[in-house]
Amino acid sequence: MDTSPVLNGGSPHLENLWYLAGPAKDFKTGKISGHVILDQPVLIGRTRQGRAFAFQDLCPHRGVQLSKGRIEGDNVVCPFHGWRFRPDGVCAHIPSIVTSQTVDTEKIRTRPYPIREVQGNLWIYMASDEAADSDPLTEPFRIPDIGDRGPDIATPLVFETDMDNAVFGLLDPAHGAFVHSNSWWRNPGNLKEKEKRFEPCTMGFTMVRHKPSSNSQIYKLLGGELTTEIGFHLPGVRLEHIRVGRHHICNLTTVTPTTSDRCLVHNFLYWTQGWLNTVKPLAKILAKRFLQQDQWIIGLQNEALRFEPRMMLIHDADIQQKWYMRLKDAWRESTENGAPFKNPIEPATLRWRT
Repeated sequence: MDTSPVLNGGSPHLENLWYLAGPAKDFKTGKISGHVILDQPVLIGRTRQGRAFAFQDLCPHRGVQLSKGRIEGDNVVCPFHGWRFRPDGVCAHIPSIVTSQTVDTEKIRTRPYPIREVQGNLWIYMASDEAADSDPLTEPFRIPDIGDRGPDIATPLVFETDMDNAVFGLLDPAHGAFVHSNSWWRNPGNLKEKEKRFEPCTMGFTMVRHKPSSNSQIYKLLGGELTTEIGFHLPGVRLEHIRVGRHHICNLTTVTPTTSDRCLVHNFLYWTQGWLNTVKPLAKILAKRFLQQDQWIIGLQNEALRFEPRMMLIHDADIQQKWYMRLKDAWRESTENGAPFKNPIEPATLRWRT
């Protein structure tokens, strides 16, 4: 059994990928807000027509955060000197310029970021400096089989850890009975041996569709002939896609690093079964409780890693974390070399107890 240690965190953020900015409903028409994504200040706003836009949250004049200003019409007004910027980041007006002075405001801009609204969420493309003016290499993540509907439940939480450890938590199949020891989920006294088949997908890997384990209690509430498929996609997207007859229940979790040691984690639930709307209040509570348990254990881990930054990964329970690191390396190499991304993951069958 491989028990090789790995060094915790510290790796640069992956660029030239789409990150979740937040639920679309949180970004109101005619409003702007400031955010930090991948250690970069980002302004996100909506025009009066409802179109989302994003650009670097720094005025190129004197560096003030533009999100501290206001929006007039479709222009963002800097709070310092009143400079105005269009949704594409280009300067539209400088109030201090007199008629005898000539300044080509079209040459002044703050860096724009591509932003898309998909299935009720806003995704922002964080390009490298070298690719800032290039078209995105990929499209934002889209859940299959549910059309353009938005999430039925959205739960955000801040995790005080780096991107890698937050993703490691998403990919950990063995912690459920211990961290999530609930009557409606699992408990340490009822561990079962699991054998799952994995296949590579375009930007990650997938645990191929199967019937859920008998000790996963909450699945039993859904009834019917139920199957599930769990996939991971770069940079930090996990989707569990449950089918119950002709209906779909999708559990989407995303990790967006704000700084090198803090991440915003969102969990979204989508469903096509109308009767689940009657239990939405309870589902919100359970979803938040589940995510808070992950937040708690990652916080404990983060405290300990300050003293010993090395961790141990074993086969087979921790192999998905190793795959994630390999995917990161392959993506970084492909973008640096300008070569097509080649998924390094091979089909495999993994076994563990949980």
